[in-house]
Amino acid sequence: MTNSPLLTDRYSAAIERARMLHADDLRKGTAIPYLSHLLSVSALVLEHGGTEDQAIAALLHDAAEDHGGQAMLDELRVEFGDVVADIVAACSDSLVEDPTIKAPWWDRKRTYLAHVAQMPQAAVLVSAADKLHNARAILADYRRHGEALWDRFNPAAGWAGVWWYYSALARELGERLQPLGPEAQALADELRRTVAALHDEVTAVHGDLHRAVATLEPG
Repeated sequence: MTNSPLLTDRYSAAIERARMLHADDLRKGTAIPYLSHLLSVSALVLEHGGTEDQAIAALLHDAAEDHGGQAMLDELRVEFGDVVADIVAACSDSLVEDPTIKAPWWDRKRTYLAHVAQMPQAAVLVSAADKLHNARAILADYRRHGEALWDRFNPAAGWAGVWWYYSALARELGERLQPLGPEAQALADELRRTVAALHDEVTAVHGDLHRAVATLEPG
């Protein structure tokens, strides 16, 4: 991966597309526009060796999952090309048209984790940047809001499920990022450190997280 020397009009168009798609969306449990997350993920991609296509996909990585499923993915393919659309597809844990009828939380997360091993290489950096920004936000908000934070998440997951998912992501994405060079490895290291800090914070309150996950995880 190498940085594009310049960002083109395609990147500007992607920002506007993301802004319009997510105009009414907020970060969970906050008054923060969802676009802030997309911009942050795109910035992380660019800061860790990503191309313009990867940075565009970062801006649009939740577009299909949250706003139209496969039909939206088809639109993005026409607008921004196959590379971007394939990354968006790889970063989505559901492509159903109605996001309220997604598969159960544990099923989707297990499927996504299994998918990471076969994820197209171009998508790995985008997925890791997305998960790092989310993990940073979870850690910061837990320090600020304490146990009230977990009310924002799927009740099937709870604090144990959230930690389980991000711990597994740090491991699986870390393995995929390892061959991609020092910038990608730095992203993997930061994701691991953030998840480890979350583990320490939650363990201080709840004790053994592995035991909690074993009790909570279905199947």
